[in-house]
Amino acid sequence: MGGRAGSWRSLSDSEGEETASDPQPPLLDHQGAHWKNAVGFWLLGLCNNFSYVVMLSAAHDILSHERVPGNQSHVDPGPTPIPLNSSSRFDCNSVSTAAVLLADILPTFGIKLLAPLGLHMLPYSPRVLISGLCAAGSFILVAFSHSVGTSLCGVVLASISSGLGEVTFLSLTAFYPRAVISWWSSGTGGAGLLGALSYLGLTQAGLSPQHTLLSMLGIPVVLLASYFLLLTSPEPQDPGGEAEAETAARQPLIGTEAPESKPGCSSGLSVQERWTVFKSLLQYILPLVLVYFAEYFINQGLFELLFFRNTSLSHAQQYRWYQMLYQAGVFASRSSLHCCRIHYTWALAMLQCLNLAILLADTWFSFLPSIYLVFLIILYEGLLGGAAYVNTFHNIALETSNEHREFAMAAACISDTLGISLSGLLALPLHDFLCHLS
Repeated sequence: MGGRAGSWRSLSDSEGEETASDPQPPLLDHQGAHWKNAVGFWLLGLCNNFSYVVMLSAAHDILSHERVPGNQSHVDPGPTPIPLNSSSRFDCNSVSTAAVLLADILPTFGIKLLAPLGLHMLPYSPRVLISGLCAAGSFILVAFSHSVGTSLCGVVLASISSGLGEVTFLSLTAFYPRAVISWWSSGTGGAGLLGALSYLGLTQAGLSPQHTLLSMLGIPVVLLASYFLLLTSPEPQDPGGEAEAETAARQPLIGTEAPESKPGCSSGLSVQERWTVFKSLLQYILPLVLVYFAEYFINQGLFELLFFRNTSLSHAQQYRWYQMLYQAGVFASRSSLHCCRIHYTWALAMLQCLNLAILLADTWFSFLPSIYLVFLIILYEGLLGGAAYVNTFHNIALETSNEHREFAMAAACISDTLGISLSGLLALPLHDFLCHLS
């Protein structure tokens, strides 16, 4: 990776007393490293979640049409999809957008489930490289797909990229100051906003979905550049043995073998220790599972069914606006840690479940008079979800020891994915039930 702290230290020593008498360069170097790491983790969060968000924003398009000869893409934002049941009061695709959600989350769930058991054996650099290649492959495969099935395979690649990247980069924060968690979370929120907004804007401007996806191939390149060229070497974890601590911190990042058990590294924990740490995390994991279950049940189970016919927006355009407003709320709240910190995340879970109850009732009874009121509820939904995410991982970082932090961050990653997976499984039968109502 770039910005080698070790190289700077060696150079300073070789310059002798002239360097020692001037303390300003090390101070400036430390400040520069701080901002490089802050920007680096923000970009990693942005790029890691970008393909995942774009696939969810394109879900309605992916399921609406298959490519026909002479068409430039398998999706077309213009025509209204053929309803599953012509007598239904809902404008439904034959398959719920929850199918795209499941393709976009189940591989991630598998990765996060297995990560605490043995992913630490694989060095960080190969993980990041695999993540970047899968993200690029997802854009290409969906863009050139001729069928929904092939498109879903591309969505699976996006899921692998996002899941592997999230486990990797959250574990990596254990070797840096806790402030990078806030930057990472803000970047993931930015991915939601920029991913949804870019897909909405480019397709609204007339660019075909195929060309829209291909225009995003620069994102995986930025991810790789941020990790290999922008991040500095981790700061020492042990003040009493600076050189040894720096080696311990750098080893899992660039080594070719499994890192040894050192201060700040969790690879030496026994199974019993891991289970004890995991049980202590349940107070944070369970509320986040509930938050993500409620919000993604709304996003992929109800968004498609919240269709207002008395507006100038088509069904596909309404769906994209829902996704964009949700992601705007997520970005704002994930970037708010410096001004608003929440310890009791159970309150956020309860409020998110209330959102689900309101929108589910509206799907059934259609009592909300305007799409703009739904817009406000969805924006609020995103604010709750983003606040739950950033405060959960911040609280874990504060309340776990250096020895356990790397494992704790990786293990807690499963909470949002578990909630999303459960919501997708329940949204599929709900979609079929409601779409067959006359």
